Amino acid sequence: MAYKKTDEAIARLTPEQHRVTQQNGTERPFTGEYDDHFEPGIYVDIVSGEPLFASSAKFNSGCGWPSFSKPIVKDNVNELRDTTHGMIRTEVRSTHGDSHLGHVFPDGPQEMGGLRYCINSASLRFIAKEKMETEGYGEYLDQVEEG
Repeated sequence: MAYKKTDEAIARLTPEQHRVTQQNGTERPFTGEYDDHFEPGIYVDIVSGEPLFASSAKFNSGCGWPSFSKPIVKDNVNELRDTTHGMIRTEVRSTHGDSHLGHVFPDGPQEMGGLRYCINSASLRFIAKEKMETEGYGEYLDQVEEG
């Protein structure tokens, strides 16, 4: 499957999705639809559809945004130095869609690798496990299982 940013995909975004993914915005904590969502499946870029995170890597960090310990495909996530707002952080962007996703921090659960990918719900689309095969994501089914 080819993943890319298209004018059509950008046109389908809600104002909040556009602000977050295209203008490097951040949704208010505890307001995103996936913060407290733990159904088996994967999370893909709302713009390009590229697979980003699996439910098996999701955990409740209490920070107000969905948190993941690792990407489903490392090459689909770019990590960039971010010095905005008087801080030094690592921004996370999708590789093919170039969507702003959020930031990664080194304070995740040690038993899951120690990272916390703090991701805006507005940058994601969830695909439930039972729909993954029909939507073309069957190769990632093994990553939604609890390990």
